[in-house]
Amino acid sequence: MIRALAILVALGLATAAFAQAPASSVRPEPRPQIGVGTYTSVAPVSHSAPMASPRPLPRPRLSVASAAPAAAPTAAPAAQVRAQDPVSAFFQSLSSKPADSGARPAAAAAASAAAVARSQRPEARPTGNPLQQLIASLAAPRATSRKGSVCGVAEIKGQAVGNVPGKGACGIEDAVKVTSVSGVALASQPTIDCTTAKALNTWVREGVIPAVGRKGGGVASLKIIASYSCRTRNNRPGAKLSEHSFGHAVDVAGVVLKDGTSLTVLDNWGSGNGIIKAMHRTACGPFGTVLGPNSDRYHRDHLHIDTARYRGGPYCR
Repeated sequence: MIRALAILVALGLATAAFAQAPASSVRPEPRPQIGVGTYTSVAPVSHSAPMASPRPLPRPRLSVASAAPAAAPTAAPAAQVRAQDPVSAFFQSLSSKPADSGARPAAAAAASAAAVARSQRPEARPTGNPLQQLIASLAAPRATSRKGSVCGVAEIKGQAVGNVPGKGACGIEDAVKVTSVSGVALASQPTIDCTTAKALNTWVREGVIPAVGRKGGGVASLKIIASYSCRTRNNRPGAKLSEHSFGHAVDVAGVVLKDGTSLTVLDNWGSGNGIIKAMHRTACGPFGTVLGPNSDRYHRDHLHIDTARYRGGPYCR
């Protein structure tokens, strides 16, 4: 009986509680939004306040030219320079050139004092046959002293003879007797004019010495078997006067090497070393006429070289 009464009382209390409860739980109000730099005490909202804070206006871009007065080109005040946009100032410093290129830090000037302005251009390679030039430089005992030289060339040694008279058209003006050219002795010391002496020096230096090279220790002397002689060509009666009659020609029979070896036109023209033929070939140019064994029977034992000039160029056989 008591138990049934307790159950009825509990049901009555529960029914009263459900009668007073709301349909759903109350949602709490949102917390106020407090930004950085605001105060915790919220002032009453003004009716004229905007819905959102306005965006600030961009800062004016100031340049050095606009900061300074136009009439006086003086430095801009410090306050105006500081007010310039730092990003714009940075890019402007990259694009603008310095007003005075000579104003450099002392350290940079000291560092560049020993620097070259630009890389040096390599010298041009020498022309000609490098091997022949090397051989010529090694083999030629060139004389560079002007003592005993003639014709104004230090490499031509000899003595001045003066005018050499001759019969008829023969003779030499300002003749010289040459003892050596480019350090190579000349047998029989030919009497010739300076034009022929200079051509002989060029040929020995650029033709004979490279042709011989280091064979036998190099060239010791040149065999000259004829120079000035008042006669006709090949000593034939009634022929024209030879260039020998004017001191314009020499006849070369061969060379003697430093070890005593003798190379002659007669014996070595067709030999395998080709030295005599190289001498013949290189004479064509310094001399206007070059005749050898292939020209005629009169030159089978020597090279005739003279300084006669022709319209068609050197005559070489």
